[in-house]
Amino acid sequence: MPHSGKPRPELSIVIPVYNEAETIAPLLARLVPVLEGCVATFEILFIDDGSSDATMARIRQAAEQDKRLRALAFSRNFGKEIALAAGLDHARGDAVVLIDADLQHPPELIATFIAKWREGYEMVYGERQDRALDGPLRRWGTEKFYALFKRFGETPLPEGAGDYRLMDRKVVDALRRLGERARFSKGLYAWVGFKSIGVPFAVEARHHGSSKWDYGTLTRFASDGLFSFSTLPLKLATYIGLAISVFAFTFALTVVARTLLLGVDVPGFPSLIVSVMFFSGLQLVFLGIIGEYIGRIFAEVKRRPLYIIADEIGGQGARDDRQPQAIRAVS
Repeated sequence: MPHSGKPRPELSIVIPVYNEAETIAPLLARLVPVLEGCVATFEILFIDDGSSDATMARIRQAAEQDKRLRALAFSRNFGKEIALAAGLDHARGDAVVLIDADLQHPPELIATFIAKWREGYEMVYGERQDRALDGPLRRWGTEKFYALFKRFGETPLPEGAGDYRLMDRKVVDALRRLGERARFSKGLYAWVGFKSIGVPFAVEARHHGSSKWDYGTLTRFASDGLFSFSTLPLKLATYIGLAISVFAFTFALTVVARTLLLGVDVPGFPSLIVSVMFFSGLQLVFLGIIGEYIGRIFAEVKRRPLYIIADEIGGQGARDDRQPQAIRAVS
């Protein structure tokens, strides 16, 4: 497949960053020695998701010392899922590792990933052993989401699997052909299949700062996952509507029979108002569910690019074996 002319490294490390200036140096201090001991050639590709701090300046400074570092900077914040997609678009390695910049993913685990890859596994993912560092509400929400996804999702997700993983080039190329806008990467990793294995690891404390994922962001992310990989909400609306229709028809027959036998009975006004408000609210809920799917269809058919690249460190690195999904605004 065509390249930019540069030789393909054995391994690419893709790191999405957003206001992570303080973690760049500590991350590289742990990551680079691991890679030098595992593979002959590698590249480290940072995807700056619209940072407002000195993240790109720190990366540029590090890249001047080590030419194996590259970076792309978005024109604004597009979100981590889009940053991961951009990393896969521009990574050149025979295998690609996705890792967070906050050092909660231990870089030393990459050596195990590579060993499993060389054994023939095409997808090697990290399995979180626990969520002790998460708050109780976040642990509860995560548990309920994965329980729902396991029960109603169209694609099963491996227990404890996240974005920290190694993927063979054939897996990367398969993922790059999935151009959907509302991305739930964990579901996409499972959907493409391939020979996979999990490697348990303990999540470390963040090196600096706090998580950028607040409860609102997590809720939207969870809804993207459910709506992208399940039609259960639409089916549920149909089933509940059918049940209400059967109940209403049965109740109507009861009223007719009672009127014929006992005469006209005037019902109470409050019960009528409550019934109207309840079923009106139910209709609005179901219209909202339908609207969620229509909104996602609307976003897909506009075919806007997934991201816009405003700056680049390390030269042209994009592969061109498919229609591009990005606008490159680098001068």
